[in-house]
Amino acid sequence: MDKKGFFRAFRHYLPTSILAAVLLLVDITFFQESPWFFPMIILAAAIAFAPSLLRFFLQLQKQKEVEGRFPEFIRNLSGAIRTGMPAPRAIIHVAKIDYGALAPYVRKLANQIEWSIPVHKALLNFANDTKNLVIKRAISSVIEAEMSGGNIEDVLESITSSVVDIKKLKQARRAATHAQVVQSYVIFAVFLIVMVIIQNILVPYLHGLEQTGAAGNTGLGGISILRTSSGLGGLTMNVEIDMSSLPKFVMTLGQWFVSLEGVFLMTALIQALFAGLVIGKLSEGSVIYGVKHSIILMIAAFFIVSLAQGFL
Repeated sequence: MDKKGFFRAFRHYLPTSILAAVLLLVDITFFQESPWFFPMIILAAAIAFAPSLLRFFLQLQKQKEVEGRFPEFIRNLSGAIRTGMPAPRAIIHVAKIDYGALAPYVRKLANQIEWSIPVHKALLNFANDTKNLVIKRAISSVIEAEMSGGNIEDVLESITSSVVDIKKLKQARRAATHAQVVQSYVIFAVFLIVMVIIQNILVPYLHGLEQTGAAGNTGLGGISILRTSSGLGGLTMNVEIDMSSLPKFVMTLGQWFVSLEGVFLMTALIQALFAGLVIGKLSEGSVIYGVKHSIILMIAAFFIVSLAQGFL
């Protein structure tokens, strides 16, 4: 990254970084003893990383638009070649049309053709610039036809049909899996409700029975209760994180991770991560698109579980 790119990125991240730092300072100053302490830390982290996440999601959306406009470009190119234009001149001609997100790549392709760069090399550069797998495969077929002297018009028509069919299949899969995506969100919401009930009602109830057993060595109905030193099954119910010094913070944080509250929260976050990735795979056919769902579910899981631990 050059100096201009560095300062451009710095200005892009500066406002959210300042807001996150202010929120973190306010949290540490006023909310250390509040149930909102950890949720506000996550909120500050989300604000700090918001530009990167937004850029990532916008890039995914741009890839969808690029792939969606590619059949139009191939169709226009095929029509121009069918009228008798040579391939280089046809590319320059159709580059004047607006293709939305694909337009910059098409104009760059036309400029390379005007600079007398061979057609197959310019097309290869075009495919690599888009960074789209479908376009790379299609352009590879065009290059092979161009270099082998085949009928480019037929190849372009075949590619157009294939890309359109792929687009229709993706749309059909997205429509068919919409109900499953909604169902996955509902299932995760039910999972969180069950987690909150277990950690805030069932576990304290069992812990109370354990304390009763420790005092009288019997529980309800004379049932013997296992006596442990720190909690259910030897697990600690909760650990207060000491932020007075770094060693104490690290030590108490490690103890919190193996406490019941830490185990419940980590379980919810792990479930949210993989549930989101599965939703992305079902709806879009790629795990990468599941990152969006994972982030949404993980933030929801952290706020609900951590606030339930603090308030209930």
